[in-house]
Amino acid sequence: MAKNNSTNIRKSFLDYFVKHNHTEVSSSSLVPGNDPTLLFTNAGMVQFKDAFLGNEKRTYSRATSSQKCLRAGGKHNDLENVGYTSRHHTFFEMLGNFSFGDYFKEEAIGYAWEYVTKELQLPSERLWVTTHQTDNESKSIWLNGIGIDPKRLVALDDKDNFWAMGDTGPCGPCSEIFYDYGDKIKGGPPGSKDADGDRFVEIWNIVFMQFERDTQGQLSNLPAPSVDTGMGLERISAIMSGVTSNYDTDLFVPLIEEAKKITRQKEFSSSLNVIADHLRAISFLIADGVLPGSDGRGYVLRRILRRAARHGYLLGMKDPFLFKLVDVLINNMGEAYKVLNEKSDYIKLAIKEEEERFGQTLSHGMKIFNAQVDLLKEQKGKTLDGETVFQLYDTYGFPEDLTKDLARSFNLNIDEEGFKKSMAEQKKRARESMKFNMAEKDNLSSEQSSIFFGYEKKQHNSEIKEIFLDSKIVQSIKEDDEAVIVLSETPFYAESGGQVGDTGIIQCENGTFEVLDTHKKNDAIFHIGKVKNGQIKVSDGATLIIDKRRRAAITGSHSATHLLHAGLRKILGDHVQQRGSLVEAGRLRFDFSHNKPVTQDQIESINQYVNDEIANAVSTKISEMPYKNAISSGALAFFDEKYEDQVRVLEIGTESKELCGGTHVTNTSEIGLFEIYDESSIASGVRRIEAYTGQLALEHLKFSKITLREISNKLGAGINVLLPKIDQLVQSDKEHIQLIKKEEQVRLKKLAETINKNKKKLLKGSYAVVEVENLSVNSLRDLCDYIHDLDVDTAIIAVSKDKDQLTLVCSVHKSLAKQVDARDLVTKANELLNGRGGGKPTFAQSGSREFSKLRESLKILEANLIERLS
Repeated sequence: MAKNNSTNIRKSFLDYFVKHNHTEVSSSSLVPGNDPTLLFTNAGMVQFKDAFLGNEKRTYSRATSSQKCLRAGGKHNDLENVGYTSRHHTFFEMLGNFSFGDYFKEEAIGYAWEYVTKELQLPSERLWVTTHQTDNESKSIWLNGIGIDPKRLVALDDKDNFWAMGDTGPCGPCSEIFYDYGDKIKGGPPGSKDADGDRFVEIWNIVFMQFERDTQGQLSNLPAPSVDTGMGLERISAIMSGVTSNYDTDLFVPLIEEAKKITRQKEFSSSLNVIADHLRAISFLIADGVLPGSDGRGYVLRRILRRAARHGYLLGMKDPFLFKLVDVLINNMGEAYKVLNEKSDYIKLAIKEEEERFGQTLSHGMKIFNAQVDLLKEQKGKTLDGETVFQLYDTYGFPEDLTKDLARSFNLNIDEEGFKKSMAEQKKRARESMKFNMAEKDNLSSEQSSIFFGYEKKQHNSEIKEIFLDSKIVQSIKEDDEAVIVLSETPFYAESGGQVGDTGIIQCENGTFEVLDTHKKNDAIFHIGKVKNGQIKVSDGATLIIDKRRRAAITGSHSATHLLHAGLRKILGDHVQQRGSLVEAGRLRFDFSHNKPVTQDQIESINQYVNDEIANAVSTKISEMPYKNAISSGALAFFDEKYEDQVRVLEIGTESKELCGGTHVTNTSEIGLFEIYDESSIASGVRRIEAYTGQLALEHLKFSKITLREISNKLGAGINVLLPKIDQLVQSDKEHIQLIKKEEQVRLKKLAETINKNKKKLLKGSYAVVEVENLSVNSLRDLCDYIHDLDVDTAIIAVSKDKDQLTLVCSVHKSLAKQVDARDLVTKANELLNGRGGGKPTFAQSGSREFSKLRESLKILEANLIERLS
């Protein structure tokens, strides 16, 4: 094996653990599908979280994977250091092996040691080991089983060697393996005061999940302890290549060389490292369905991409260039991650479009930044004020850390607190928690297993196994009790994959239970509802009858969702990925990745496509097969759903083939009708289509027809000439509005002339305080502009009164900027009038309802102006 080749290291790791009876599991998406509390997948264990918690039973108890990970926000924010250190990255791969109640410390330590010393042939004398100070078992295994030199074993405390999934829940000690680069590199061994140096590098972390921590902080032993390990591919590749920087490995060198060529650089620089690292992150994020945006994941992607673009700008790149590096990445990693090949064009387009957007404002923003830097140099200051940082963000699209990065290159700091005050809401969205939240949606837990017969049956006889009342297990329930019932077998479909749960009746000998919803947790299906009459007991025989009409409507909607998905990919492109769905009786909601609004023509084409497939009476085909076979056959698996080894595949004609566990029609004609009624954006890069099916679609069309007829009658125009009539009215309305605006501008100019004649002149400039009625903020702004046109050296406070609102503005010509800051006056007005508002140094505004305080407040504000201009 070419040991210094990252591709071969990845393969050798997976092969080693497969040889030791581990199941190789593909990397999950960077967007976690099983944990809404995580912004990104940041560790190998994320996709196995439910298995570790016991909430999911897998067909294997040992697993191995090479997981793509991203750390660029919240607790795990490596972004600031990327490019300036040898080992910080946004995107990285984590090699891992996992045991779910199978082997434990002795085997886990043995596997790790054997792999690094035998497979990778690292010299054992170069390896150091850490354990938790209370973990005598691990210490004994290392000393007596492995034979590690006691001088190279270090016991550390909770801070370094104890891992917890959350404040409560599974936790346990860690044991780590470090590689010693030798005394030519600065740094001390783990646990020493120089441990942060580069000489000793952590290469493998083994977590022993053996305890459960309760709300009091007490630890108790888990019944089935587990193992979670991780080894960074980038770090081990550097060691195997004989280099001390990850950027000198084959994972980065091709990207750095190409970036150097494109930017025409003669020397290497940290900017080239930033570009190479960030290109990996943004490409994999886009491949996993994330697009640049203003919040959440999209915001993080935008930050990373713009940071890379800014470093390109420093190297002289004024035009988009990052997208040109994608082919190099694909050549390097496309074999391991085929999604890069499949979405190559889409990735390039998304990157280029964002580069173009940023390029339009980058040069302007840099002028603002450079001007502030020059000002700070004159004043011998060291901190860029928060308002400027916010202006760069708000107006020019500079994320905070990009500005921080810029300031860093000039040995400057930024006023982070000042920025946060202006950006509190946006920062809250962008800094989502990156740690596990152990709170479950409900606190019901059942050891029962329910077998689902609902694909074949709408009615079924079964036995009641468990009853919950007020979250407690009981033996019986009576009339009007709201409860949850678990049965051994059921035809009721539990909410899953976007499809809502079934409703219906559970009929027992002595009572009737109305099922209002159905959910599943682990292997138990919960029938949620209310006792209509009589009494129901555990062990009662029961006849389960689902609401057949409702199920049929839901089934039609679900099959229509698949047709819609196929239509979207056919008309918009293969980049479309399902991002979520809701399937109800006669109604569906479908979220998908797409970076621009769907046009009306496209909506009509999609609508027509689905209805054509319905009219063609296409038969559906459902089959079961191994997951790998399904994927290789071309079946789609989106939204990072978790799938069993054996999966259900739905085919509708030749256009649609997807993995799906929901219920479906046998022929598309059963859907009846499909009608899209709304298309919208729900997040950056994610669109939503809502549609009716069947009877509801027909009712929607009837309503539209009636509405159209009423509009026609009110306008006195036949339906055939309705659009020209509406166009005529709209045009007439526009002309009327323009006339009103012209008349208002004439009045404003005359008013400005009057105000200018009566303004007060002081030593440093003139000012005016004006009260008017029923003017909007824009009109007040125009009024101030007209006054400035007549005399530039003027500061104006203008307030407009309408029925229930005061609108106050302060406008200061830039020639008076050193004397008067409009924001200061508006801040004072906010205090005096209990108002809200803000703005820029030359124009700011406030709104209030405190009419009684206006006169006194204006006197104080006028005095403030006089003081500044005297």
